[in-house]
Amino acid sequence: MLVDRFGRVVKHLRISVTSKCNMSCIYCHNEGMSEVGEDMDLDEIVEICKVFYKLGVEKVKITGGEPLIRRDIVEIVSEMPRFKEISLVTNGYYLSKYAYELKEAGLDRVNVSLDTLNPERYKFITGVDGLDRVLDGIESAYDAGLTPIKLNMVVMSINEDEIWELLDFTSKFNRSGINVILQLIEVINSCYYVSLEKIEDKFRKITSVVITRNLHARRQYVFGNLAVEFVRPFHREFCMNCTRIRVTSDGKIKPCLMSKVYVNARGLRGEELLNAIKKAVELRRPWKI
Repeated sequence: MLVDRFGRVVKHLRISVTSKCNMSCIYCHNEGMSEVGEDMDLDEIVEICKVFYKLGVEKVKITGGEPLIRRDIVEIVSEMPRFKEISLVTNGYYLSKYAYELKEAGLDRVNVSLDTLNPERYKFITGVDGLDRVLDGIESAYDAGLTPIKLNMVVMSINEDEIWELLDFTSKFNRSGINVILQLIEVINSCYYVSLEKIEDKFRKITSVVITRNLHARRQYVFGNLAVEFVRPFHREFCMNCTRIRVTSDGKIKPCLMSKVYVNARGLRGEELLNAIKKAVELRRPWKI
């Protein structure tokens, strides 16, 4: 088991498999890296995941860049140890192509970035005219059983008027249970910044069921066949309850997204890799302290 100096157990691994992306979203944080080297190969990614698995990490989330750009993405998933959950974050552009193969390889579910249902607004936010392809990808993920799907909506001044429209969009997938969850994300370092505090207050007033998730103490509001989860990553409560550690696409273990501190695990195996992971965990501290 991995436990940091603040008593926080590391249960979740977020591993980037590429820094490359086919979109250029206006809010992208590039997984906390300003300069990134060459992407790890399949063996390096799998080796890191195996050691984290042996150390008690329960869930892994595959990120990028855009992970579906990698031609070996299905093989990456299939070669991973059997975590309690393997999930993947994608912009959805190539999801129709890979959904069924990924499910067969062992992927449990996906997070799909969807900030708007307006084609012109989508192109402005992402730099790509690809909304229809992404919507098709969400349909394919649902049909393949990659559920519950979380739709990641970064709430900004240019799209906050679409929250209810996106929530209504999820309802067509939720006739037999909650299969699609709208995840509202707050991003501070943006000229389009919108606080989620008042928005969350509105949901708190109309919702009878509130679930507080262990990961980051996130609150999920459920009413009928709809569910909304709030992600406010720059708040003390979020940091104090963090159980996640990150690995960049070039093999750096990052104790925190907001920290410039990292431990380089590139090329390490066995005991050396295990010690590098333990060192990174020792460096973890809540960002807001």
